[in-house]
Amino acid sequence: MSSKKVALITGSDGLVGSESVRFFSKLGFEIIGIDNNSRKKFFGDDASVLKNRYKLKKQVSNYTHFNIDITSKDIESIFKKYKNDIKLIIHAAAQPSHDWAATNPRIDFNVNAVGTLNLLENTRKYSKDAVFIFTSTNKVYGDNPNKIKFQELEKRYTPIKNSIYINGFNEEFSIDNTLHSLFGASKLSADILTQEYGKYFDMNTVAFRGGCLSGGSHAGTMMHGFLSYLMKCTINGKKYNIFGYKGKQVRDNIHSLDLVSCFYEFYKKPKMGEVYNIGGGSYSNCSMLEAIEICEEITDKKLNYKYIDEPRKGDHKWYISDLSKFKSDYPKWKIDFGIEDILVDIYKNR
Repeated sequence: MSSKKVALITGSDGLVGSESVRFFSKLGFEIIGIDNNSRKKFFGDDASVLKNRYKLKKQVSNYTHFNIDITSKDIESIFKKYKNDIKLIIHAAAQPSHDWAATNPRIDFNVNAVGTLNLLENTRKYSKDAVFIFTSTNKVYGDNPNKIKFQELEKRYTPIKNSIYINGFNEEFSIDNTLHSLFGASKLSADILTQEYGKYFDMNTVAFRGGCLSGGSHAGTMMHGFLSYLMKCTINGKKYNIFGYKGKQVRDNIHSLDLVSCFYEFYKKPKMGEVYNIGGGSYSNCSMLEAIEICEEITDKKLNYKYIDEPRKGDHKWYISDLSKFKSDYPKWKIDFGIEDILVDIYKNR
């Protein structure tokens, strides 16, 4: 039996993918990276992740890159070559913007849902014992989070006192009867497929429903990458648009390294068809106004912003992940990066 240990990582040039490449290469995995720089096609030159690719090729000796589409038949040739040597699949490739999805629903669904199906089916055929980790999204809950009762504070919204959601939304929160956005619908399809392959075919699969994922390697743009794009605009003096909710909308933010470390905990003790809400939780979250203040303090510059009194369709007023389930199952995991730590890391890597 081969003693080879391969990790296949899709979206390997992106934020989560590149962090995963570095993390698991240090643990002795041979890394297969798959990324065709679709971010540039979706969002323009500023979103290109080629800089990350060049760094990985230079810095990670046990890294092999494939510039292919996750929906293509070329994926099968990789699985055929490595078969049971593949011990881990981290699926971080996606069309990640709910705004962009509305401009081309067919491409969005093909990448997010069909691409995930392609990877799951090849995993089942050639690498069934591997751990399959899918980066899902909190958008699977649609705008249901907006239906709870909030109170308005000076710089943020928050659930009313004694709300059952004061520590965030857990995995029992409803995904039905809600406006998901087309992006949310395509990711939910992939999320359910990931769960089903685990439960139906007895595979070690998990869907991590992430909040805002961030870090120094993020190529943020107007349509995706909240903290990264905000810092970029603060530094460069580019106008930033705040859409609705008085800028008091709240997001939890998790650094990519904290996210990848939770992947590792799951890899060591996997489950079949599991799902977890994951993010910064009550430890690492901010409103738009609070994030602007921190960016201005770090850069010693004022953000040039415009307020538009209409929120983006289906946008969350307040979303924080309840991390109780994951922490209960994997008590060794913890978050190391708070909001200021994340923004300093982004600033240093500009």
